[in-house]
Amino acid sequence: MYYSTNGKAPAATLEKAVIRGLAEDRGLYMPERIPALPQEFYAHIQTMTFHEIACTVADALFGEDVPAADLHRIVEETLSFDCPVVPVTRSIGALELFHGPTLAFKDVGARFMARLLGHFTRNASDGRIIHVLVATSGDTGSAVANGFLGVPGVQVHVLYPKGKVSPIQECQFTTLGRNITALEVDGTFDDCQALVKNAFMDAELTERLRLTSANSINVARLLPQSFYYFHGYAQMKRLGLADQLVVCVPSGNFGNLCAALIAKRMGLPVKRYVAANNANDVFLEYLTTGTYTPRPSVPTLANAMDVGAPSNFDRILDLYGHDWEAVKADISGARCSDAEIRSTLSECLHKYGYQLDPHGACGFHAVWHRLSPGESVLLCETAHPAKFRQTVEEATGAPVALPERLAAFLQGEKQSVPMGRDYPAFRDYLSKLQ
Repeated sequence: MYYSTNGKAPAATLEKAVIRGLAEDRGLYMPERIPALPQEFYAHIQTMTFHEIACTVADALFGEDVPAADLHRIVEETLSFDCPVVPVTRSIGALELFHGPTLAFKDVGARFMARLLGHFTRNASDGRIIHVLVATSGDTGSAVANGFLGVPGVQVHVLYPKGKVSPIQECQFTTLGRNITALEVDGTFDDCQALVKNAFMDAELTERLRLTSANSINVARLLPQSFYYFHGYAQMKRLGLADQLVVCVPSGNFGNLCAALIAKRMGLPVKRYVAANNANDVFLEYLTTGTYTPRPSVPTLANAMDVGAPSNFDRILDLYGHDWEAVKADISGARCSDAEIRSTLSECLHKYGYQLDPHGACGFHAVWHRLSPGESVLLCETAHPAKFRQTVEEATGAPVALPERLAAFLQGEKQSVPMGRDYPAFRDYLSKLQ
């Protein structure tokens, strides 16, 4: 069963948690139990394929709710793209997990959720359309839009801040058509996220429409992101670098870090975690002072991390029993300015031969020369640098090749619905849906 982080909503089955997205009391769903995987699994994890690892983790998380054959099929379809380890030099390598359709790590969670939602609704007798609402600061919208493209009985509505996503990111969800509608909000990501949450709390709307979210507020988007931390650990173990492993996560809405912490609860042997922020550093401030003060986000070069009120902060607090000292014991933080993003992009390319994207640069900056003796770091590189081509080329002075999959999106015609940041206009849009 799944409970709400606000503690005022009834417990939910996995099916209800996935279809509702947000609990009735505006809290986020969390599993009542996070099972630990046996030590034998970790002893031999380096011999397993990504698919085998993901199936093992999925069985532990979802096996009581989804038949094994269906669950393993969902995992296989989710991971039906390459996730290679790319050796760069003797001192730096990259575990590139952004080889899905939109070249962002969020493809894993979005594709898994689309298939899990399909599993729960395939045999529904009422024939009602499920409306997926998703707020995006960049990569979430494109991953969800492409993950759900053409899924029967599902209509996706992507809310994104006008002028605050990269041109390629925008093309990835505004040119698809079919069951994907893009809403261009005159505001910030936080405004988009607030619109989505307000819709879920609108009793009249939720009575008439079947609404769910594909942001990381939905457990079906969040939990599968733990798969690649196990996969990454397996790669590091093969290299003999897993004994004192530090995991660094570029962090915006904190779903990625929360999934990593859930992996730790399942027994993943990680020494410590580093949350890398851009100028939107409310989590770093919490780690430093013990006080959490959400505030409006500010635009940066790492736009997908431009979040001033991260939803998954509540889940992290819940995991640690609201114990500040316990959070600090496992997680440290760092801030990366735009100037530091530029310099890190340049130095990593020219010194190590690896082309980061701006979000990966925040992570690289957070751990570069900051490891203790004997530590190794697994850094999550979150998206292909070509998605931020102008920023990366200006910082490095080197061209960024545009993969065919990204180039294809640029050929489409933008289709979007202009939207104000106030809820009445969004509610009026939703009220016209069937």
